[in-house]
Amino acid sequence: MSVQYQAVGWNRQKRLYDLTLSTGILLFLATFVGLSLRRPDATLETALIRALGVLGLTLLHIILVIGPLTRLDRRFLPLLYNRRHLGVMMALIGLSHAVFATLQYHGGADLNPIVSLLSAGQASHFRAEFPFEYFGLGALAIIVIMAATSHDFWLSVFGARAWKALHMGVYFAYGLLVLHVALGVLQAEGGGVGAGLLGAGVVVVLGLHVVAGIRELQRDKPSAEGDDGWVDVGLASEIPSGRAKAVVIAGERAAVFRYDDKVSCVSGVCRHQGGPLAEGRIVDGCITCPWHGYQYFPDTGTSPPPFTDRLPTFNVRIRNGHVEVHHVPNAPGTRVEPARIT
Repeated sequence: MSVQYQAVGWNRQKRLYDLTLSTGILLFLATFVGLSLRRPDATLETALIRALGVLGLTLLHIILVIGPLTRLDRRFLPLLYNRRHLGVMMALIGLSHAVFATLQYHGGADLNPIVSLLSAGQASHFRAEFPFEYFGLGALAIIVIMAATSHDFWLSVFGARAWKALHMGVYFAYGLLVLHVALGVLQAEGGGVGAGLLGAGVVVVLGLHVVAGIRELQRDKPSAEGDDGWVDVGLASEIPSGRAKAVVIAGERAAVFRYDDKVSCVSGVCRHQGGPLAEGRIVDGCITCPWHGYQYFPDTGTSPPPFTDRLPTFNVRIRNGHVEVHHVPNAPGTRVEPARIT
């Protein structure tokens, strides 16, 4: 991270990512619509509505599995770096699906299309009379709010904890969308392949989160604390140069970094979006978060100027080749003299 760094911006990498994503979306829509129109009873409008709906739900599944995949395999980190762009694109697709569907199925009514859609007891265009559209509207509202607040400006306004809590609403939106599809088109058409694919998607999303959660619980086992308040976290030689060891000190995640024959320890949670700093590395003398590139000096836990983020630091020492960390964290931004490896 530098003065010119932007957590969300159209740098060269993101431009290539967005170009690739946009091309893939257009190809998917064209292919889906083309195959749908081979049915004699299909219309262009219905095919496009369904294509947008399937694409939006598919992208949401991809978004939801990126997080646990990065916890299981670091090679997925580039997807995490661009996940917000993917989320905004998915929100636009969902909004397009909702607009086209409302105009198609409620535009010919005497009432305003929105009023017709929301009217109690309004007959559905599918055989099922249950107002499954409400679930879709609820999910769309959450997703649009998330897309509108995805920029780091809103992260700074709300604060990391509140912003993160707001964006965890994606799981509620996902549940609403599953109900929207299951009680809508799948119920009307008797399930079949569509129901199987939707069920498989739910199993994959839940399964990956469970596996990643179990792995995180194993990582979060607290280190044993000595009688003097110092915690032995292992041999300094076991920590790769420029990398860190993840430890749990007094119930909190911490990252013990080795660099230039020195060792420092800071909080293991990035101030940006709670990224795992212990999985990052030292770049240009700074701890660099693997999620979005936020940086901190290892001895002070402060970000390079003009940024003002600060991490709690821990006192460290080396005894008989073992790194020991004091269990009481220092105030964020407190400089701690690194322990020297001799």
